[in-house]
Amino acid sequence: MNRTIKPAEVQKMVKVSEFKAKCLELVSDVARTGQDVVITKRGEPVAKLVPYRSKRKSDLFGIWKGKVEIVGDIISPIDVEWNALK
Repeated sequence: MNRTIKPAEVQKMVKVSEFKAKCLELVSDVARTGQDVVITKRGEPVAKLVPYRSKRKSDLFGIWKGKVEIVGDIISPIDVEWNALK
């Protein structure tokens, strides 16, 4: 299972044995710096420790409230026949 990891994506790589010994320290570092840590086993990446980021609200209802103004009548039918219907 070969995975390619771009150098720009990786801030720090640690062996699984080092991760086991320094887990709490690494978790604190990731939380403080926001930089990912890739955990390797026999030189191959097996896991990534990333900082927690809260997800954006998935409910899109009202997302444009106060940002968009509706001008004119958007409910009545229009007089133009669409070519897409043919």
